[in-house]
Amino acid sequence: MHMPKKNVYSDDSITSLKGADRVRKRPGVIFGSDGLEGCEHAVFEILSNSIDEAREGHGSLITVTRFQDRSVQVEDMGRGCPVDWNEKEGRYNWELVFCELYAGGKYDNENSENYEFSLGLNGLGSCATQYASAYMDVTVWRGGKEYTLHFEKGENIGGLHVKELTANKKKTGTRIRWLPDLDVFTDIAVPLDYYRDAMKRQAVVNAGVTFRLLNETESGKFDTEEFLYPRGIQDYIAELAGDDALTEPVYWEAERRGRDRADKPEYKVKLSVALCFSNRVSVVEHYHNSSFLEHGGSPEKATRLALVGAIDKYLRENNKYLKSEARITYPDVQDCLILVSNNFSTQTSYENQTKKAITNKFVQDAMAEFLRSRLEIYFIENHDAAEKIAAQVLINKRSRETAEKTRINQKKKLTEKIDIANRVQKFVDCRTKDVERRELYIVEGDSALGACKQSRDAEFQGLMPVRGKILNCLKADYPRIFKSDVITDLMKVLGCGVEVSGKAVKDLNQFDLNNLRWNKVVICTDGDVDGFQIRTLILTMLYRLCPTLIREGKVYIAETPLFEITCKEKGGEKTWFAYSQREKADILKELSGKKVNIQRSKGLGENDPEMMWLTTMNPATRRLIKVLPDDVEETARVFDLLLGDNLSGRKAYIAENGHKYMDMIDVS
Repeated sequence: MHMPKKNVYSDDSITSLKGADRVRKRPGVIFGSDGLEGCEHAVFEILSNSIDEAREGHGSLITVTRFQDRSVQVEDMGRGCPVDWNEKEGRYNWELVFCELYAGGKYDNENSENYEFSLGLNGLGSCATQYASAYMDVTVWRGGKEYTLHFEKGENIGGLHVKELTANKKKTGTRIRWLPDLDVFTDIAVPLDYYRDAMKRQAVVNAGVTFRLLNETESGKFDTEEFLYPRGIQDYIAELAGDDALTEPVYWEAERRGRDRADKPEYKVKLSVALCFSNRVSVVEHYHNSSFLEHGGSPEKATRLALVGAIDKYLRENNKYLKSEARITYPDVQDCLILVSNNFSTQTSYENQTKKAITNKFVQDAMAEFLRSRLEIYFIENHDAAEKIAAQVLINKRSRETAEKTRINQKKKLTEKIDIANRVQKFVDCRTKDVERRELYIVEGDSALGACKQSRDAEFQGLMPVRGKILNCLKADYPRIFKSDVITDLMKVLGCGVEVSGKAVKDLNQFDLNNLRWNKVVICTDGDVDGFQIRTLILTMLYRLCPTLIREGKVYIAETPLFEITCKEKGGEKTWFAYSQREKADILKELSGKKVNIQRSKGLGENDPEMMWLTTMNPATRRLIKVLPDDVEETARVFDLLLGDNLSGRKAYIAENGHKYMDMIDVS
């Protein structure tokens, strides 16, 4: 009988990759992929070394050759890569550069004179690409000598060869030719367009450096292209904008020093941005230490904050928004924005080795502050341009909102018949799916629902009406509680489930705060006795079914005004709202001697939308009380006393404290 072989997992099962295998067997870790994209990144790793040299002022020409056999050659006019004996390390530099991961001359760039702002800081590129090559030939000119090296599949063949230069003894530079290995990458046919795109981008962010591309079309014959932007991103912006941009391109630069965290070292950031606005072209690109940040990171976040903040401020200060109109968002700005940032820093935190995003907190803060302040000054000094930008951004916003409204209406028409049975009766949702912004107003009755619906901001404020007096959850048992449609509907809308288990809980999930669909749950009732009672009953329900919401500060009470006081003054009638008898008295004292009209506020359902927005729903002017019981047991005791079965205790409490609430009695 054949017995299956047992898998033994023992101390001998743990192994480590060594030498070239660290890259050859796991190329995706270093290059982000073992496919064509990873191969392209390997090309860029060698190119970036030449770029660092040129940017430091050593040579102004970089030549890249694309051969028919898929091999690549990069040649620069820099100082020449050090490859000779390193006394400090006790090894040859060529071993460190081409055979050792995490080795290079750019680690101490804050204090080093060699590379202040370097594209490659990880010390991986040259070695990793060498390890991933079928072969690599290196030629270095420096100190009047020519050094040559030959590698095959990650191993050096023949050591270092040195000869004296006879003709051009001052010649310096590095030339590397290699063939990406098909044993490492699944595809090495890097397209011509990749070279064009990468070299053009580098010409943009390295002003004055010529990037020459040679493409072998047939054996020994090459097509030549050159990329050069003498003024860098300024020339690039002008190229993108054309002759019909809304505004003229501007260029701003600055230097800042700071740190990502209090315990981190200070470093330098060199910021530069070129931008203009257009109703025809939209391009936003970010570069850091010459690397194109495809996924943005810190500069992208800074741009969003600064542009939206500055333009929104201009719109508000110049009364460009319509009444109750939602504020602009970044897509509204981006639709008409052409912006290129080109930043350098002596310390850089990339998301990974592929350098497609950076995470530096200080770079983000510095760039946001820099952009915001420059934009504010720009708007003051360039009134006509500011007006054009404001108008175009508002057009973008309103067009987006109209399109979104149309999409939603179409979606409603398509799905109405399907999900009508599953929807909670009369619940009104908001548009945003961002839980951090969503607010649920629990309102009393259909009339209040109608008033709140007209006055709310539909972007982030949802509504849930409570029909009639809600069940007293302290007196009722769970089976009765969960038979109440009002309660179960409300819990479905909250989405977080209940902190109750048992047979009585049928359609509701177990409590999970992460499933809460709202950032704020606002209880909004009339300011009269009935309103207070409904408010208390809702709080009682929340306290019994999901007390964590109260403990986490998610539950609020919306204060509604008791009195509306008007007074005729020069320029027209002025209105005050009093939320208590004391506030009423203070306002009347202030208006002493003037003819005033005092009107007890109507119920929520009778208020006009403008007043409702101002007093109850507008985050800037409303009054919200956060429900934060310091002592949950004490809260339970009070609730039980006032709403539970302790009749004698409640009578005693009323007899002792009832006089304090005489002014709240509605005897009209």
